[in-house]
Amino acid sequence: MHRTGSVPSRTAVPRRLLMCPPRHFDVTYSINPWMEPAKPVDGGLALAQWERLRALYRELGHTVEVVEPAGGLPDMVFAANGATVIDGKVLGARFRHEERTAEGPLYLSWLRAHGFPEAYWPEHVNEGEGDYLLAGRRLLAGTGFRTDPRSHAEAQEFFGVPVTGLTLVDPRFYHLDTALAVLSDDEIMYYPEAFTPGSRAVLRELFPDALTATAEGAAVFGLNAFSDGRHVLLPEAATGLAAGLRERGFEPIGVDLTELLKAGGSVKCCTLELREG
Repeated sequence: MHRTGSVPSRTAVPRRLLMCPPRHFDVTYSINPWMEPAKPVDGGLALAQWERLRALYRELGHTVEVVEPAGGLPDMVFAANGATVIDGKVLGARFRHEERTAEGPLYLSWLRAHGFPEAYWPEHVNEGEGDYLLAGRRLLAGTGFRTDPRSHAEAQEFFGVPVTGLTLVDPRFYHLDTALAVLSDDEIMYYPEAFTPGSRAVLRELFPDALTATAEGAAVFGLNAFSDGRHVLLPEAATGLAAGLRERGFEPIGVDLTELLKAGGSVKCCTLELREG
């Protein structure tokens, strides 16, 4: 929508969310530029920051369910990567790196046992909502570093919604949800320089009034955000994006997840939306 007049009124929609506590969180390997195993991690602080995020979701009226973490899987806290759930159907996550491959079956088993029997194990690599973001009835699908582009057709066939492929080029923004956030059915915010020229052109065509992030806003993971249509939870350091969101009628809520950022994750990475049919 073009904002030349009054600020639009926003309505929050309650969501059902899945999270995983970081009881085994650590940085013991490196599969993205943010991960430095030599840098110490404060596990207690990571858990406290995660618990604050969970509490915020509940205070805002969302349902939060929890999957128990497994030992030896320090990145399992990043629940968004565990699957994609649309209309009650689950597309499992098949991870690219060996260090995370055991996460996909664990999330799939949990979802089957908690009201999602129509769960499909994919043929091609995809990393769940890390690279699949639903905007209205269109699935924005990332590739370039993790998700195999062949999985885009697989997702379209399984979910029966149009899939738009977007290619990432900056290794710091290795998943789509680090470079783009869905704010409402027809609004997004994103960092243009994270994408190929063709993908930037597609985003301009689909979302001409999108909020664009500066390099500074993207670098603090300001786009790894969650929106319920009114409230937008994002890293508290992303002050420029927060100001832009307020101008558009959203209510930004800053969250401190700096310990989890040591592994390349923040608000959205910790949050898998369970969209029921």
